Amino acid sequence: MSPETENLYRNLYDEEIGQLVHQGCSSTDWSLIRVSHDFIPDNIEKSKFTGHVRLNSFAGTVSLVGGITFKTGIYNAWLHNCEVGKNALIHNVRSYIANYTIEENVIIHNITTLAVDGESSFGNGVLVEAINEGGGREIPIYDYLSTHVAYMMALYRHRPQLVNSLKSMVASYTDFVTSTKGTIGANSKILNCNTVLNVKVGPFSTIDGAKKLQNGSINSNYEAPVVIGEGVIMDNFIVSSGSRIADSTLVSKCFIGQGCILDKHYSAENSLFFANCQGFHGEACSIFAGPYTVTHHKSTLLIAGMYSFLNAGSGSNQSNHLYKLGPIHQGIVERGAKTTSDSYLLWPSRIGAFSLVMGRHYKHCDTTDFPFSYLIESKDESILVPGINLKSIGTIRDTQKWPKRDKRTDSNLLDLINFNLLSPYTIQKMIKGRNKMLAIRETSGEQAAVYSYDKMKIEKRALDRGIELYEMAIWKFLGNSIITRLQGGEYKTSEDIRKALQPDSKFGKGDWVDLAGMICPYEALNSLLISVENGTVLSLEEVNSGLAMLHKNYYNYEWTWAVDALEQFYGKSIEVFNGEDVRTIVEKWQKSVLEIDRYLYEDAKKEFSMIKMTGFGVDGHDGAREQDFTEVRGEFDKNETVRAIKSHMEKKANLGNEMIGLMNKCKKATALK
Repeated sequence: MSPETENLYRNLYDEEIGQLVHQGCSSTDWSLIRVSHDFIPDNIEKSKFTGHVRLNSFAGTVSLVGGITFKTGIYNAWLHNCEVGKNALIHNVRSYIANYTIEENVIIHNITTLAVDGESSFGNGVLVEAINEGGGREIPIYDYLSTHVAYMMALYRHRPQLVNSLKSMVASYTDFVTSTKGTIGANSKILNCNTVLNVKVGPFSTIDGAKKLQNGSINSNYEAPVVIGEGVIMDNFIVSSGSRIADSTLVSKCFIGQGCILDKHYSAENSLFFANCQGFHGEACSIFAGPYTVTHHKSTLLIAGMYSFLNAGSGSNQSNHLYKLGPIHQGIVERGAKTTSDSYLLWPSRIGAFSLVMGRHYKHCDTTDFPFSYLIESKDESILVPGINLKSIGTIRDTQKWPKRDKRTDSNLLDLINFNLLSPYTIQKMIKGRNKMLAIRETSGEQAAVYSYDKMKIEKRALDRGIELYEMAIWKFLGNSIITRLQGGEYKTSEDIRKALQPDSKFGKGDWVDLAGMICPYEALNSLLISVENGTVLSLEEVNSGLAMLHKNYYNYEWTWAVDALEQFYGKSIEVFNGEDVRTIVEKWQKSVLEIDRYLYEDAKKEFSMIKMTGFGVDGHDGAREQDFTEVRGEFDKNETVRAIKSHMEKKANLGNEMIGLMNKCKKATALK
């Protein structure tokens, strides 16, 4: 303790020691106890003090559950090497509290043991064997781990210098936070718990009824409190701000990101959960759960895989053990995928973005170049239906609900999330998928009823429709990009148009990657990675700053990519673009957008069909079913999503007409010259 801090405390007066002894207190050495200058001993009873103890004043009151009011102070407790802040309440400690700084307004009530035993890093530096249960992708967790840094440490093992540099930074941070003394942050509550050992507790935490917490950090704060509930057992963990772990959940060697909920007897081991993940009832083993990974069902197992924006159906599971060299296999399910009830995947497999997996698949499927697809089982065959999810209203609803369900209230967000449905990341895959389907059709012939692709089957009708859907989505994205770029400007010549279309960034061309939530061009990311490898970037703060800059510049990078894609897909360089080219692209965009919206409208309409009314209007007659359905589900034309589609169609039609009119003016102005 610094001399300045020590000056805030004084030794106990003899009469104060006498009063404390009279109130049932004891100490092995009263001279080791120092108190604040406004300290009074009235509210300390039946307590034991050993080692160096610092006590502040206790003059307030607190309210416990049921409206019981209690004076702050220390009652029936044993404190060893502790500092207790102003107006804290420590009541009924069955064993002892050792080696803790307990800040102001903390309530500790009815617990067994709260202690730091020797040096502890409080969960920092713990190696989590995510993605591959057999090891090899271990990630050292720390207080401010982001999904993006974890992604690089786990999946870029082909760049050992990068991984070693990042691990070294985590090790430095771990050394910095390692201490023989823990902290219970201000305004926290630890109630009705058994053992809390080597745990750092942030401000405004609530730990109520936990059975055992060992070697971890609870990074709560005023903006985003953390709640740990009844029956919870956790070891070797870090819980980020705004998260809730409750109802007998079991956690071992896990990082839990901001705004997560693990509840209802969930079990997780060697796993990472990032922003807004939810786990109820089921279990996770060695998973990398990127943002919005959700599993709500008791029979669902997620194992040895990487996921993000996932909705796992009941009974979903995967196998990583082929009974040869052990559980060494792994899988990747890209952003936005869904698994239906009782679906199964045999690892290794990779499922493309925004895809639906139905049935059981034993043939190591790889659909990464076919986003927005169905993967369906039929007679033990894996049937691929490319692009069909582009017609699904559920896909649109998902992208609308994710931003609304962001539970993070911390001003310091660890994970940088891009919610865009169509992006260079997904469109580049559609371009590849379209090219592959064209090649399959050309090689196998137009007359084939079923095509084979990489252990999967694609029916001719599905392949033809997939090509059409991908083309519409590609034009939708490219048209959106060019309209956004030109909207609001005035263009008198083709040169004005070409000037406006020039990219602002050199980065953006080539492959794009999804760093488990953040989308960026690999070229720009690689520049940051090289800086880490060569020692130009030396700290985790600098890495996070670099990632934040990539995220901030997304739309600049996106336009650079769109320009390159336009030149390839449209077949003409923007250096020779004119108003007629823009008009052609906008017309293709308008047609594609409206056609996709019509698909979505018709898909939504199915939810209001007569067959969906089955079970409504029980015991009623003469239109009771329709009336009951309307009362419960509402009318089709008044449905929020349906109205949004109709509004979107109208706006896009008007926007297209506006841009076409702008290009017509440019054409006339050029002709007059």
